[in-house]
Amino acid sequence: MQRFFTLALMIAAGLILMAVSPEAMAAEEAINPSEGFGTLGKGLGMGLIILGAGLGIGRIGGSAVEAIARQPEAAGPIGTNMIIAAALIEGVTVIALILALIA
Repeated sequence: MQRFFTLALMIAAGLILMAVSPEAMAAEEAINPSEGFGTLGKGLGMGLIILGAGLGIGRIGGSAVEAIARQPEAAGPIGTNMIIAAALIEGVTVIALILALIA
C-alpha cells in the first residue's frame, strides 16, 4: 500500500509541475505533440527530484531523532550534522531542479 501511495504521489507531483511549467503556460500557440512528451518528462523528473529530496531529509531527521533518544548527551553534534546533511541535499535538489527546468 505504501508503494502505491508513493507512486501516486510521484505521478501527481509530476503532473502538477508539468501543468505549471513555462511551456504549458505559453500563450495560445499550436501545441506540437512531440513537445508534450518532453514537458511530461520534465514534470515527472522534477517530481522525482522533489520526492527523493523529501524522503532523504525525512530519513535524516528520523535517524537523528532516534540517535538523540539513545544518547541525549550527543544532541548538539547530532543536530549539527543533521542540519549540514539536510542543507547539502537541498543544494543538490535546487541545482537538479534548475537543470531540469533549463533542459
